[in-house]
Amino acid sequence: MNAQEIIRSIESEQLKDNLPVIYVGDRVRVGVKIREGGKERVQPYEGDVIAMRRSGINKTITVRKIFQGVGVERVFLLHSPRIDTIKIIQRGKVRRAKLYYLRNLIGKAARIKPRFDRPL
Repeated sequence: MNAQEIIRSIESEQLKDNLPVIYVGDRVRVGVKIREGGKERVQPYEGDVIAMRRSGINKTITVRKIFQGVGVERVFLLHSPRIDTIKIIQRGKVRRAKLYYLRNLIGKAARIKPRFDRPL
């Protein structure tokens, strides 16, 4: 066995198998585990997926939401143990792989049209 096969076998053990199929443009609610003192709780983070990168254990999604009039983006490593749940709220109808143009739009112009031909 060479080094790449060993790395792949170790990574395959760490992959999550209960992840939904996520597309760019979807509105998702990500449950993030937060540690406060000795306690741990799950905090939801809801927003639109504007980018997806990499594959396998390194797969990430960038989620953007508007909080108090300011755009906030977070990058989530999908197979991380800090991610508790990912729930798809709405499918988005987009024609691009990266939605970075949403950063320059405000208000109603920054909305993504819903898509109804893909199941949640």
